[in-house]
Amino acid sequence: MEDFPKYYTRLFNGITDAIEALQAQNCIKAQDILIKSQQDAEEMYLKDGEKE
Repeated sequence: MEDFPKYYTRLFNGITDAIEALQAQNCIKAQDILIKSQQDAEEMYLKDGEKE
């Protein structure tokens, strides 16, 4: 298995959680999960760029 960046894994897991919330018909929770995942992934990406 490939070693994906942590920000990719964070975003992927957030999408998975949001899908579960949508299946439970909880759209607000899904939206909150997606927003938080996007913010976390962006922050992680920027921190990775600072290390290089």
